[in-house]
Amino acid sequence: MALQHPRPLGNGVRTDHPVPDLPFVNDSHIPVEDPVAIEAVGRHPQTDMWGREDRCYDSGGWAAFTTDPIRHDLAWCVRWHPEHGRSVLLYRDEDAAVVHDHWQRGPLLFRSGGYWWDGTTWYRPEQVWDVAAEEYLRRPVPAAITVYAADLLDGNGNPDRGRVHSVANVDPASPPTGNWPDDLALWAESGKHRPPAECAVKLAAPELGPDQLVGAAELAEIGGVAASTVRAYLSRSEGDVPDPQAMVGGRSVWSRPVAEEWAEQRRRSPEGFAEAVRAGADLPPGSEELHGRFARRFFSVLWNNPAMRKRWALRWRNPDAVRELADGLALDVVTDLPGIVPVWDIGNVLRHAILDDWADQREQHGGEDPVPYGISLPTSRLLSWLIDHAPNVAGQAIGQTIGEAGRRFGISRELSEASIRIALAPSDAADVGRGEFLVRVLGPRKPASRQAKQDSS
Repeated sequence: MALQHPRPLGNGVRTDHPVPDLPFVNDSHIPVEDPVAIEAVGRHPQTDMWGREDRCYDSGGWAAFTTDPIRHDLAWCVRWHPEHGRSVLLYRDEDAAVVHDHWQRGPLLFRSGGYWWDGTTWYRPEQVWDVAAEEYLRRPVPAAITVYAADLLDGNGNPDRGRVHSVANVDPASPPTGNWPDDLALWAESGKHRPPAECAVKLAAPELGPDQLVGAAELAEIGGVAASTVRAYLSRSEGDVPDPQAMVGGRSVWSRPVAEEWAEQRRRSPEGFAEAVRAGADLPPGSEELHGRFARRFFSVLWNNPAMRKRWALRWRNPDAVRELADGLALDVVTDLPGIVPVWDIGNVLRHAILDDWADQREQHGGEDPVPYGISLPTSRLLSWLIDHAPNVAGQAIGQTIGEAGRRFGISRELSEASIRIALAPSDAADVGRGEFLVRVLGPRKPASRQAKQDSS
């Protein structure tokens, strides 16, 4: 899946790197200098607010976000770097965690539909996933030039006509507009940021020139799909279509290299792999074998069994008889799940995945235990699937994980169990089965010791 960066709604007045054409919004009610204080603004249990701060160990500095205390549908995201300063941007609240995660990967700025800057080099939007390296390929933009605020303050903007908006007046569906050069001139006068010569605003590159931009029809041609398919992808947010680099005459346009990398990723995606394996057939070889297996099994049940064959007489052609027959066939498939899906292998893989998650977190915390350990969303989803479909396998996998975490990393049983409880907590109070499963696998919840409470506070 392409790494698509949500579009911000506004620049904070104290940002060092304003996004072109976005309004400036008053951020004076947010403590943008202190990541812990930013997080604290949103940390209100039993509310729809949230906040978080993290160090960016690979690229330096920190990132933090908080739900806006006035507008809970909006959030402020802040990225600070010791050399390049601070970005303060307003987003939809549901996008804040995604932005936070993207900034932790290394990018400092996102511009022109996903092009990003790490403080030294501009890169194209990350689309092509390297399976072996488990990361997106980073492809630098040839001849890229960073455009700074000082380059744009050419005297055309009038600060007297510039505007700073209140967060209460921001409409996510239609952010406020104005004359951006005037707004930029007013921002420059505020003195609440680095010198304009150090404030990166955007990039300029040959591949973003008008002659290198393609519309939806050309994007489809490059990607090897019909133009109608691309239009459907765009309307449904499917197909991992990259964000456009610009809008020309109300139409989205993409740089040709971005379009070509989208086509490359389609070839290297799971769907692309399946297309190669099918070699023109309707199904991959394994699916063809499974289809034949069940076709033979159902034929035997429906025709070779004399007691069943008589149901094809006219008197058996009624909804109840057909429903009973369908239920029996469905049950036959469900009870053969281990013959279709290698659930025991999945349990073993999940154990390794959770331990790998925890090993990474211990390394990030300098060998110390985070409280609690987290489980990545894909791993948590698969473990939930296994619980719902093969609880005996899931229970054994969880038990083995807890044991191995203690042997390999010295993680206490109590901490392992608490971490798994948090990751697998029932999403609905009515989900009694999930709660009972956790009780039977992990035992009753134990009250936290006084020392544990002190350590987590």
